[in-house]
Amino acid sequence: MTDQISDTRAISDTATLSDARLFRPVTLGSMTLANRVAMAPLTRSRAGSDGVPSPLAATYYAQRADAGLIVTEATNISAQGRGYAWTPGIYNDAQVAAWKQITDAVHARGGRIVLQLWHVGRISHSSLQPGHALPVAPSAIRADGQAFTETGFVPFETPRALDGDEIPGIIEDYRKASLNARAAGFDGVEVHGANGYLLEQFLRSSTNHRSDDWGGSIENRARLLLAATDVAIEVFGADRVGVRLSPVTPANDTGQDDDPAALYGYVAAELGRRNIAFIHVVEGATGGPRDNQPFDYAALKAAFGKPGWIVNNGYDRDSAIAAIDSGAADMVAFGRPFISNPDLVDRLRRAGPLAPLDRDTLYGGGAQGYIDYPTLSGSIAAA
Repeated sequence: MTDQISDTRAISDTATLSDARLFRPVTLGSMTLANRVAMAPLTRSRAGSDGVPSPLAATYYAQRADAGLIVTEATNISAQGRGYAWTPGIYNDAQVAAWKQITDAVHARGGRIVLQLWHVGRISHSSLQPGHALPVAPSAIRADGQAFTETGFVPFETPRALDGDEIPGIIEDYRKASLNARAAGFDGVEVHGANGYLLEQFLRSSTNHRSDDWGGSIENRARLLLAATDVAIEVFGADRVGVRLSPVTPANDTGQDDDPAALYGYVAAELGRRNIAFIHVVEGATGGPRDNQPFDYAALKAAFGKPGWIVNNGYDRDSAIAAIDSGAADMVAFGRPFISNPDLVDRLRRAGPLAPLDRDTLYGGGAQGYIDYPTLSGSIAAA
């Protein structure tokens, strides 16, 4: 990510607090949030091999509960949906119980937290799949790159194209994951339709070469994302459901769609018609340049046609304030700055310096680089 803040002015306890609209309450759907700073989903690979979140995760998320909204790390809706070692799931009772401890800890500090629902599709490896089966995708097109497995990085394999009669089962996995998220105490869910994972693999013409009801036309290619959203709405209500989109990202070797403006405009309009709580859009290349490909995000926001627009990718304090003040966004999501700055909202409000990120502890491991980053005062953040 390029979410970096360069302001390094000294901070004192008497520093003036900004009252910019970025730091004022906002309502998304039925969720009233303390401010307009969202914590973006951040994979940390600290769950067990069984997908049960680490006991440390309750502390980690509670430390960051000052965010107006926390979107959890991407969470596997099924064992088939897994594509990275040590990522959490939401498909069995042990996982639900562990997540319940996390939501309780966040709520105890007045925070709001939604679970990101994730199926990686082809961005996996047979060693991560049940029975060492091939990963699945809309079409049998191999992604260039490597999968992160429990024994290291290995090249992606050519996935197996899903049969049409298997797809209703995946939709049902989204329903069950939403039910489990509700049982775990989440305030809502975000359907992960971005960054080259299964739902975006179905969306884009570059990765979906199907000729059945799930491919070809824009309406057909959008069918799975909208179906996953619909079952989440059935469980939580539209006012507690969001969707993440990334219209032009090349993440995970995802080629551009033939007509991204038409495709994502259709999706945004359909989501607006469903009156969901928010769309969370990655502008540009995920974790990279915002101008990798021309795209009219204002037109996409207009297609959505309602409040609940969260922007993400490369924002700093000044650009976040400007986005809110101009009406270009209702919230701004920050990613990696939240890792090393558990009190990020306070630092932004005070125009304070940001702590550097320890990249060696980003993925895997224990408490180091996870729950031991200090606040501005120099103390470890309370949980």
